[in-house]
Amino acid sequence: MKRAFVTVWFGILLVCLGCQSQPAGRQADPSPLAETEPLIGITSVYKVDEQDKMAYTLVNFAYVQAVAEAGGVPVVLPTIDDDRILRRYLQSLDGLVLVGGGDVPPSAYGQQPHRTVKPLPLQRYDFERKLIALWLASGKPILGICLGMQFTNVVAGGTLIQDIPSQVGTDVNHRAYHTVKIVPTSSLAKLLGTEQARVLSSHHQAVGDLGNGLIVAARSEDGIIEAMERLDRGFGLFVQWHPELTNDFKHRDAIFGALVRASASPK
Repeated sequence: MKRAFVTVWFGILLVCLGCQSQPAGRQADPSPLAETEPLIGITSVYKVDEQDKMAYTLVNFAYVQAVAEAGGVPVVLPTIDDDRILRRYLQSLDGLVLVGGGDVPPSAYGQQPHRTVKPLPLQRYDFERKLIALWLASGKPILGICLGMQFTNVVAGGTLIQDIPSQVGTDVNHRAYHTVKIVPTSSLAKLLGTEQARVLSSHHQAVGDLGNGLIVAARSEDGIIEAMERLDRGFGLFVQWHPELTNDFKHRDAIFGALVRASASPK
């Protein structure tokens, strides 16, 4: 009989204090944790190993470290599609980070799949679409990164460009550092203190038609939407790039710090 085992980390607070894997030039904050420091949920990757036939909950530690160094308490969320657990996540957590990953099934936004599409595992898709919908409705702070931005747009009723190279072009390499132009009136421009940024991306899809309650906050030079913001209420920032992986710590800390501050605000 094939059995799948999920490595569950919910309830284990992965606090990066004095950890040995600090980026070069970074020092861990030795201050003790306060009970008021916000709990920040971080979604995870669901992966089945083809050799041992076991299923794993995985997350790049860079997300965990970015949240911890911004002053939050990171909690990794396994993809358990259970309404009781989803409600508990929503009740217990103060903020949410949606991480990168595979592709949202095109059927979710009424399209046939492009040949390059590699859909998310159903386990993750079913869990995360419900989590995003609940979180948006709650108004709680949320940060979506790469897939997290795309998935949010689909849940909000928008569409995706399924393959940038074949449907838009290759003038901009979206799998490397490139420049984005930030809308001057956006919250992102105020947050970063600039109307242009050098960012690190790794994606072949992008937002097409915007979903309800979302506005464009940045674009790349080929016109691709690189950042969105939530209009309705609460902190909601979605970026197509990976601030957790950049070597620009000021940029990384500005984005994750904004999420943590919003999550720590009086409810």
